[in-house]
Amino acid sequence: QVQLTESGGGSVQPGGSLRLTCAASGRTVGTYAMGWIRQAAGKEREFVAAIDWTAFMRDYGKSANGRLHISRDNTKNTMELRMYNRTPEDTAGYYCAVGPTWKKLQESRAEYWGRGTQVTVSP
Repeated sequence: QVQLTESGGGSVQPGGSLRLTCAASGRTVGTYAMGWIRQAAGKEREFVAAIDWTAFMRDYGKSANGRLHISRDNTKNTMELRMYNRTPEDTAGYYCAVGPTWKKLQESRAEYWGRGTQVTVSP
């Protein structure tokens, strides 16, 4: 069993930056894809970003617009999402997700989920 713990959420002003971290425990996730899914109040889940187990392949959702960078450290069982130039539309709960492939994470078909961390963008 894998437990995923997110950290780094909080409040930021428009134009600001945040760094989210996901730490996996219970077993290594070094051979899994890792990613982030977000969900705003009253809206459906939205794919944010994913990275494959080699860290060579990265994929970003439609809302990224060059404002995101995803990375991972398999030696530490962690993943990081750096978010830049935030707007109020980026306000949402951000969930760490782990699955066999990054394509499955695009479809929110993760095998493991974290509890989420809230990101709020407001003046």
